[in-house]
Amino acid sequence: MMFVPGNNPGMMADAHIYGPDSIMLDLEDSVTMAEKDAARLLVYNALKSIDFGGTEMVVRINPLNTPYGKKDVEAVVKAGVDVIRMPKTETADEVRELEAEIVKVETELGCLGRTRIMAAIESALGIVNAYEIATASKRMMGIALGAEDYSANLKTQRTPGGAELLLARETIVVAARAAGIACFDTVYSNLDDMDTFRKEVELIKTLGFDGKSIINPRQIEVVNEVFAPSQKDIDKALRIIAAIKEAQAKGSGVIAVNGKMVDRPVVIRAERTVALAIASGILDKEEAL
Repeated sequence: MMFVPGNNPGMMADAHIYGPDSIMLDLEDSVTMAEKDAARLLVYNALKSIDFGGTEMVVRINPLNTPYGKKDVEAVVKAGVDVIRMPKTETADEVRELEAEIVKVETELGCLGRTRIMAAIESALGIVNAYEIATASKRMMGIALGAEDYSANLKTQRTPGGAELLLARETIVVAARAAGIACFDTVYSNLDDMDTFRKEVELIKTLGFDGKSIINPRQIEVVNEVFAPSQKDIDKALRIIAAIKEAQAKGSGVIAVNGKMVDRPVVIRAERTVALAIASGILDKEEAL
């Protein structure tokens, strides 16, 4: 998910050519107070006029308790945004308040249920309430960590090793999995240290995250490389999937690969490996059938 300032028309127009899975047009932190209204109009026009192809389009709005939040919701829902990202989410009530605003606009447009929600968790209270936030709305498609505000709220600062974020990261993954939604990691802003960035991506993949927020196209390749399964893993997963189909065809509940029994967790991992290979463009859907 690549962050793009909502007050930069050139960056918004070109963002999709770098191949991010998701583009997040930002109306919050990257836009000054004086530019809020102008940026909203720019984002509205970008969503309406630019062909982003199949890229998922997300807009980070301003909080609803500011003079800008509700206007942001109205504009981006009317523009047909895929997902609204809530900043600094701390309670389930905030999610329900946003949903009510979305419903108002969608009802007017006759497209009820179209817009999904993502909640960014950026404080200690948000982490404590992560599961309640994750389950506050059927529109919720994912929760994400906002590390800068979270670290400041903890009265600490970010470190290369990320020890200060470990509890928050694990909590967000567990809450997302319990809720049946996706989870996304925070940005890494030091573009001069790609080695540490890669290590961070490797860590969050190990923890179970579905993806990472980024601020520059140069980071896309690293994320894709880390998350993409190896050919060895893909071949093993395909053998397991084939064994499942063979067992089902025989009416057998026993699955074996190379003479070894395969249990349900192994099957789940194989299915995820195949899904990642398809999403990464390494494997064609027909090859997986």
